[in-house]
Amino acid sequence: MTRTPISRTAIAIFFALGLGGPAFAHAHLKSAVPAVDGTVAAAPSELDLTFSEAINLKLSGIKVTGPDGAAVATTGAMLMNADTTLMVTLPAGLKPGSYKVDWHALARDGHATHGSYGFTVKP
Repeated sequence: MTRTPISRTAIAIFFALGLGGPAFAHAHLKSAVPAVDGTVAAAPSELDLTFSEAINLKLSGIKVTGPDGAAVATTGAMLMNADTTLMVTLPAGLKPGSYKVDWHALARDGHATHGSYGFTVKP
């Protein structure tokens, strides 16, 4: 039986990559309600954005723009599901049309991410 020697450098790289992975994690948007690019028959009363890891409520947020280009007031921002879901309340009776959701999130590890998506209210 012949053994091939493994260099110390190769071992160091292996452990650096294996142990360093979590340090490069970011809070990515996993799902949303209403769904990303989805259509709903009734105006939603809230937005729920679920991220791949826990986020910081004070440094994360959601901005909603309505079909007329005006900002939609959101209230009651809170975290749920082990701080991975950011929820905001929407005003009652959103008008039919396309809405844009801009979000930004700061993961607890200090990495910031942002993005946007749309949904449509079509009764």
